[in-house]
Formats: sequence, structure tokens, C-alpha cells
Amino acid sequence: MADKKYESLKIENIVASGVIAESLDLGALSGKIKNCELNKKRFPGAVYRIGDPKMASLIFSSGKIVLTGSRTIEALTDGLAVIVKSLNDAGFETLKEPRVAINNMVCSYDLGKYINLNRVVVTLDLENIEYEPEQFPGLVYRIKDPKIVVLIFSSGKLILTGGRNLEDVRKGLEVLEHKLESVL
Repeated sequence: MADKKYESLKIENIVASGVIAESLDLGALSGKIKNCELNKKRFPGAVYRIGDPKMASLIFSSGKIVLTGSRTIEALTDGLAVIVKSLNDAGFETLKEPRVAINNMVCSYDLGKYINLNRVVVTLDLENIEYEPEQFPGLVYRIKDPKIVVLIFSSGKLILTGGRNLEDVRKGLEVLEHKLESVL
């Protein structure tokens, strides 16, 4: 199945965002919660880091939140629960059901073979490719459906970003491998 085929596919980071409260007093929040920092001169939100699971969150006075750093969906869910519980324990009112969704998954994958990037540029559709080896050693390939951006390195290593779930990332890999068949 696809899981076996893409066994070297690894989630490096999950970014999610949404709403956890109607509004929040960030000054009070950063004063009451350990590892929660607020520096309004540098950034309009509070930065709250937790250690288990390891992740960081950006919390805004509007009640919106951005979560980053998880490597599994379970860690994301667990981390959100830890954050909401710590806010509630500190006396802040949160939504009973926070509305948070994954915006982006950053994954790595190893094709297991060398790729001649110059040949890829010549062979594939140029409108979806950026390759300037003087600026960056990887080739940027934009897949339209699913909307995934792949950084391709000559070592055969890939970074895939833009997927909202692993199914999108796997579909993006399938599209890429199909395109690369004529090149490799």
C-alpha cells in the first residue's frame, strides 16, 4: 500500500491555526503562564512554548492561535489540549471546542537516487519550476493538484510543503514521481 511505498516520508513540522477563545488579555496571560512571553514592541501576540509535546504557539488577543513544531497529528492535538488546559487553569475562558485546523505540513522524503536537476529543468514543464543553482541548490517544483511545493535536491532528498494532510503529500509525491519517470 501507499504507506509501505512511502516509508521514508517523514513529517518535519505541522502548522495549524484557528480560534481558542472569544478574546484574551495577553498581558495577564503572559504574567500568569510560565513559558508565555509577550513583547508587543516586537510582535503583537504572545509566544507560548510547551515542552511535552514540544511545540510553540502564537496567541493573539482576538483569541486566535497558531501552533507549530509538532511532528504528528497526535502531538498537535495533545499540545492544543495542554495549552487550553493551562489557560483554563490560569483563569482564562476558552471555547469548549477550539476550532483549529492544519494549514501546512512540511515533510521530507528520500527518493533513494541521484537526480540530475539540469535534466529535470529541460524535461519538465518550465512554468512550474524554479531553478537557480547560484541562489539555492535545490529545484522548486510547484504541483497544482494537490497544491504542493517540492524542493528537489540532487541527492534525491525532497522537502514537500503545502499539504494539509498526509494524503495530499502522498498524492503530490505520486505526481512528482510520475513526472520524474522520464528523467530518471
